[in-house]
Amino acid sequence: MNSIQEASDKLKLLGDKTRLTILSLLQEREWCVCEFVDILGMSQPGISQHLRKLKDQGLVKESKRGQWVYYALNVEETPYIKSVLEFMPDSAAILKSLNKEGISSGCK
Repeated sequence: MNSIQEASDKLKLLGDKTRLTILSLLQEREWCVCEFVDILGMSQPGISQHLRKLKDQGLVKESKRGQWVYYALNVEETPYIKSVLEFMPDSAAILKSLNKEGISSGCK
């Protein structure tokens, strides 16, 4: 860990329900922005702002495929974040709690 400030900045991101949900979902697979829009019922710009903050702190990485941007978890070098996420529900439980069990993988 580089500093207390760096850890504090990263941990603050987990204080937001949307960002914590995004990180929890990313534990099992990568997700496209459009999937987060459907799951979380937010606008694409709103989701993109959350993802930008997570990316700026190095907690997610992105890859572009055609017109879609996919995000993956990137917490290998932040074990304290990884530890917190281990206690979060899996994606099936999250999707069920949001009444989104039928969400399919991939953007169309």
